[in-house]
Amino acid sequence: MRSSVAAIVVSVILATGFAATRAYTRTSDPNALTVHEWGTFTTVAGQDGSAVEWLALGGPSDLPCFVERSGFYLKGAIRGTVRMETPVLYFYAPRETTIDVSVRFRSGVVTEWFPHAKVTQNNAPMSPRSGSTITWKQVKVSPGNAEDFPVEEGSSHYYTARETNAAPLRAGSQTDKFLFYRGVGSFGLPIAATLDGAGRVSLRTAGSDAVDHVIVFSNDRGRIRYEVRSDAGVEVADDASVDDVAFELQKALLAGGLYPEEATAMIHTWRDSWFEDGTRLFYVVPSRIIDTVLPLDIDPPPSDVERVFVARTELVTPSVEKAVRTALLENDTASLRKYGRFLDAIGRRAIANASDGDRTLLETGLQNAYARMFSARDRCVN
Repeated sequence: MRSSVAAIVVSVILATGFAATRAYTRTSDPNALTVHEWGTFTTVAGQDGSAVEWLALGGPSDLPCFVERSGFYLKGAIRGTVRMETPVLYFYAPRETTIDVSVRFRSGVVTEWFPHAKVTQNNAPMSPRSGSTITWKQVKVSPGNAEDFPVEEGSSHYYTARETNAAPLRAGSQTDKFLFYRGVGSFGLPIAATLDGAGRVSLRTAGSDAVDHVIVFSNDRGRIRYEVRSDAGVEVADDASVDDVAFELQKALLAGGLYPEEATAMIHTWRDSWFEDGTRLFYVVPSRIIDTVLPLDIDPPPSDVERVFVARTELVTPSVEKAVRTALLENDTASLRKYGRFLDAIGRRAIANASDGDRTLLETGLQNAYARMFSARDRCVN
């Protein structure tokens, strides 16, 4: 285990007190506004390495009920190649200011958001490829205001993202520490990955955007291993810990431009999900892709904007495919539940690789499993 993990935790704590003021010293403009955003693009790699379509809204929601949901979310059956998870927009200002914020999701639909916003479908037909736009008008950024934000009973990834020095916001009668949205889309990402029978991961670049730091992570029933692949070579860590790989991700997020407490909040938000059992990739998405997929417009314009998105790519191992195939044939709901929202993608691969005699049984088993999962998928929907 790396002894430097403790050191970075200390450095994060020391830096937190200075992060907010750092935003104000970059310019002499008394109305300077700094905007930072983080989010995740989650995909599932197909057998050829490219992202496959999957039911990205599968499984129960981890969000509080005060978060608004679109009709796409309530139906639960939207298919896409990318689940855009928890983009949050933080704002830092030297004094109170009012702004309009708009994000266009090209080749995607916004499915959840808070505070209240205007969400529009850009084109027909109603699909992830048609695009959508979310707009918040007259958002008041109020540094130093009391942090009186909505909270519900129970835990949620949502609340951890508030653990920063960003200014409190008010949109209409609703308050929070950030502007939040999620969605499902169909667009390409720059890294494709394949996994052979021996567990070796091969990467290839798709497109012209360079990614020089990729983390290949696996958690096999608590045994953690990861590789850092970069222009400098490959660094392998066997018998590692979650803190070790979190340290590597923290470095990548800081290099991308996040403040230390923002990077910490992002890792704490997704710690239980990012590092669960399975094999996956992590890397910071090139900024050109973010700005192309998610054009951001803020009026009046900020003096500084940093947008840092992590790509999480799930790799389906042969053992996982075999386990899902067996559980589908045996109608073993308990075993299938642990695959959560990734069950559809894994099940579809098992069906594609099955013999003719098993395909119908597997298809029926997958449909029945999802019918049970969706019947109790969201406690917030009456």
